[in-house]
Amino acid sequence: MASLGSFTRSAAQATSSAYRRLPIRWRLAGGSAALTLVILCGFAAIVGVLTTRRLHADFDQRIARAADDLRSRLSLQVVTTARGRRIRCVGARCPNLTDYAGRDAVIRVVVEDGTPIAQSDGAMFLGPPLSETSQYRGFRVETRQIAIAPENPVRGLPAGFAYVQYARRLSDVDVTAARVRFFLALGVLGGAALALLAGLTTARRAMSPIAELTEAARTIARTRDPSLTLPMPPADDEVAELSRTLEEMLRSLGTARAETEGALGRQREFVADASHELRTPLTSVLVNLELLADELEGEQRETAESALRSTRRMRRLVADLLLLARADAGHAAPHEPVDLSRVVVDVAAELGPVAGDHVIEVDTPAEMIVRGARDELHRLVLNLLENAVRHTDPGTAVHARVRRSAGEIVLEVEDEGVGVPEELRERIFERFVRGASDGGGSSGLGLAIVRAVAEGHDGRVALEPGPRGARFVVRLPAAAAVPEPRTAAATPS
Repeated sequence: MASLGSFTRSAAQATSSAYRRLPIRWRLAGGSAALTLVILCGFAAIVGVLTTRRLHADFDQRIARAADDLRSRLSLQVVTTARGRRIRCVGARCPNLTDYAGRDAVIRVVVEDGTPIAQSDGAMFLGPPLSETSQYRGFRVETRQIAIAPENPVRGLPAGFAYVQYARRLSDVDVTAARVRFFLALGVLGGAALALLAGLTTARRAMSPIAELTEAARTIARTRDPSLTLPMPPADDEVAELSRTLEEMLRSLGTARAETEGALGRQREFVADASHELRTPLTSVLVNLELLADELEGEQRETAESALRSTRRMRRLVADLLLLARADAGHAAPHEPVDLSRVVVDVAAELGPVAGDHVIEVDTPAEMIVRGARDELHRLVLNLLENAVRHTDPGTAVHARVRRSAGEIVLEVEDEGVGVPEELRERIFERFVRGASDGGGSSGLGLAIVRAVAEGHDGRVALEPGPRGARFVVRLPAAAAVPEPRTAAATPS
């Protein structure tokens, strides 16, 4: 019983969930059609019962009237012939039983023990004449008694009695009743279908203002312009109230957006200005610390070199912030044809002395030309290789490969580490995002700069699955190769 109850609840929940997933217009039309179906089913049941009863009553009355009429037409008398005494119909009223029965009825004239006196063609036994009304093997039988006149009447006493049996098949009225039920069922289904179509039409017309609001909202989402006006229904109803509420919400969002953009613009300007202004004093401090480190000895030299490393890191961070601020502001550096393969080779040579036990493998065919700023592309490649070296164990290899694919120059940087954690894959290119294994060794801006530089060069970067650890793929539009300068032919003197 418990399992049956659980199954029933699960089925009810599944049905309710499927109903909720239907569009509103289908729910409205379906509810209207279901209500119409229930009403029509009740009406059809009542009409069907009353009509069936009426058909059976009329059928019984027709049989009874036919039996009465036939009895009034028959006149039986005992007569003596050469073969003996017989009972026969006499007088001018005797009808032909076969003609009287027609195709639908069966007629027999029998004596009390059921022996036939006369019958219509093809008539079968209809049971003993025990009662006026009976049913026998699918027939409705009406029995009427007839007095048999004697051959020599004495004081008008009959010689006996005979019985007229008039019968029709019950299937005749059952077929008619079934046809009535069929047309009633057809009417119920047709009425429900018409109610469904009418409900869909009405629901579609009722939902058209909401569809217009949806299309306007989709346009606002596509253009990101909250100043667009939403359609206002002519009727002052719930949809009009929704439209006014959405209008107020869009105005509030537009105001908030303008305030946020203004604040972000001021922040970008501040970061750009601060980064730009910090570069000069940082360069001066860096030069002085380099000179001081060369002059000092012992612990003082180590202290100066530590400050020098921190200053270099600060200068790198300032340069990163300035690059991002310029990218946010849309200030692109001048672009020119750059051989990306050469940039990768230079970065690998620069990073080699500080890569420790890591092996940097480079596969760079010549003349992989893109249009861009060489310093920014240098920073992109350097950040990818540094990121791979920083997050892998000593002794592992870092692979950098440049290739051409479908009008693009593709840079792939792949390491043999543990890969990017699942929880960071969606946010790996956001600013100040660092993994737990970083240990504070980076600012969290490296991959954000990679994305900014790639997008600033009409390209894209993605973290793609690879056979080993992390695999970053940068795709940039290919550019035409720069023609080599021609050397003028020597003119003989």
